[in-house]
Amino acid sequence: MAEKKEIKTFESALARLEVIVKTLEGGDFELDKSLELFEEGVSLVKFCNSKLDSAEKKVQILLKDEESGELVCEPFEQEK
Repeated sequence: MAEKKEIKTFESALARLEVIVKTLEGGDFELDKSLELFEEGVSLVKFCNSKLDSAEKKVQILLKDEESGELVCEPFEQEK
């Protein structure tokens, strides 16, 4: 069995997850290999969710009003 490469970034996890999904959609593997890929995919989804949750918390901290401690929601305006 091939050694699994350690995923360190959201982008690399997402890229690997896309490969797994395309591979499983092809349906050319035995059940055991398909289950192995599925398990890896579930692990990658958990990793990505963790990274997204962490990013969301950082954004909330950055948006917290210094005086009131409340979150300040401001519409995102793109530069023209």
